[in-house]
Amino acid sequence: MTPLYPEIEPYLTHQLEMERLSNGMYHQVYVEESGNPNGIPVVFLHGGPGSGCRPSHRCYFDPNIYRIILFDQRGCGRSLPHGELENNTTSFLISDMETIRQHLNIDRWVIFGGSWGSTLGLCYAQRHPQMVLAMILRGIFLGRQQDIDWVYAEGGASRLFPEAWQQLVENLPEADQASPLKAYYQQLTASDQVHQMATAKLLQAWEGTIVTLRDHEHKPDLSQEPSPLAHSRIQLHFALDECFIADTPILKNIDNIRTIPTIIVQGRYDIVCPTQQAWELHQAWPEAELDIIPMAGHAAGEPVLINALIHATRNIAKRLSKNHSQPPV
Repeated sequence: MTPLYPEIEPYLTHQLEMERLSNGMYHQVYVEESGNPNGIPVVFLHGGPGSGCRPSHRCYFDPNIYRIILFDQRGCGRSLPHGELENNTTSFLISDMETIRQHLNIDRWVIFGGSWGSTLGLCYAQRHPQMVLAMILRGIFLGRQQDIDWVYAEGGASRLFPEAWQQLVENLPEADQASPLKAYYQQLTASDQVHQMATAKLLQAWEGTIVTLRDHEHKPDLSQEPSPLAHSRIQLHFALDECFIADTPILKNIDNIRTIPTIIVQGRYDIVCPTQQAWELHQAWPEAELDIIPMAGHAAGEPVLINALIHATRNIAKRLSKNHSQPPV
């Protein structure tokens, strides 16, 4: 097994101010750079939506080869205001990525995204294909209503983890238990902060249960998130609006990204984003390489997925070097 690269610290951080909100505040997006300032630019797109980046996210890339760019998407992590929902949609996140790219004087970059990050990466590439050198996508999430329902409605993942699902919904009115998102969103946006946090912890417990295949190999420490409440608020905000991409479905907009070199890494037993989604993407886009990893779940921190993702970043670096498409290293 190939491990993560050693931990590194950013050599530069930015807090980019975006548009003004109705309350007079501004969205401020946290961005950091690490690795080789003259290397291949790669942008890491975290999941959620709303989870934010962690130090380990820098470690999927050889720091001697890559210029590693992490950013916390609107309202989460170190971006401000925490949990802000105004102007927080997929289109705004794509616009933020373009602002970041231009601010850092990057012509083209590699997209690396998992789970919701794969959704955002695909949407960005479909909007700006000329800006993308290559993509590495993990745990494909297509953002359709059926994909959201698999995680958050009765009859999907709930059939594999019935005891955890019961803990999630048992205190809701019976009418809300089969599809609890609206009820929980109302609680997350209510004025009672104690109730808000209790709801966020319930949702995190459910997500933490289904995210890994084997707990002894990797257990995400959700308590280390800068703002778990912001995570849950933003995640349900997107889930209740079909990720704001219902009018531009990913599978119907593949043609303009067919030539982008892409590796898809998918855990065979991913419960959050079942392999069917990666398979459907590959059927629509056979030019992309699909690597289904046996005995793997959803979490990028599982050793077999780390191994596959490290090999993917090395593979892409070699391809770009061979084609002389990247900045000098």
